[in-house]
Amino acid sequence: MSAERPPVCDYEGSTYQQTFWDSGARSYEDAAEAHALRALLPRRGKLLLELGAGAGRNTPRYHGFERIVLLDYSRTQLQQAQARLGGGGPAGSRYIFVAADVYALPFVPGLFDAATMIRVIHHMADAPAALRQVRAVLQPGATFILEFANKQNLKAIARWLARRQTWSPFDPAPVEFARLNFDFHPGSMLRWLHQSALEPEQVRAVSYLRVGVLKRALPAGLLTALDAALQPTGQVAQFSPSVFVRARARGEGPLAGPGAFFRCPACSGLELKDSGDHLDCVQCGRRWAQRDGIYDFKEPG
Repeated sequence: MSAERPPVCDYEGSTYQQTFWDSGARSYEDAAEAHALRALLPRRGKLLLELGAGAGRNTPRYHGFERIVLLDYSRTQLQQAQARLGGGGPAGSRYIFVAADVYALPFVPGLFDAATMIRVIHHMADAPAALRQVRAVLQPGATFILEFANKQNLKAIARWLARRQTWSPFDPAPVEFARLNFDFHPGSMLRWLHQSALEPEQVRAVSYLRVGVLKRALPAGLLTALDAALQPTGQVAQFSPSVFVRARARGEGPLAGPGAFFRCPACSGLELKDSGDHLDCVQCGRRWAQRDGIYDFKEPG
């Protein structure tokens, strides 16, 4: 595995799903994101890649797709997703669970007709590199839905004007407010998408009402309805804490051949021999485990 690859934020052993989402404190944010996904996602598709799937919070929202690949760096997060969704099996199954690094995706080029990356890229020290990896595994014309944390949000602007923070929300460079936690300028992110041959088509401003006093005073359903009305303003300006983008894979590119699915993330070899509990790369000889319904491409076995 390359030592030059950027660091990865690892949620191994984390109770993130239980403490952050299942507690109900973020019901409004969850519902607002669900609305954005419904507005942006194609109604039907064949094979969707969910990057940073975690415990599968969003996976049931992709019900129009025949098969879904849940990819996460954390095996324990994928185990939680299995418990939530059921099972996991070979590449032809409804749900396919894959432990892997976004910077080295273990899929053949041109495999997916859609992909999502929700609440993930804010952990990426090299966001453009991650976007290039995504584009490589998408078919020409495929849909990519990206969510990112917006440094140019109203709260950050107010704090900066009041001199309560040192960094400018209008600076195009990412800001790392905690280790491997980045906020991005929307102009920079849209430019990186374009440079990665992922052409932005629609932008939605999400979670404008993520304010403690409003969440305590108003029911989540009302906040969500108001948020749904505000989201289309993202096409003109983005001052919300969260931004959703629907992009289209631009240009020509290969289409995955019949039966082609995985490739070796170490050498990019396209021939992996299925030996039951592992996959053998014919080109470099590395062995990748398949255990308990999870394909493990984090480290060769």
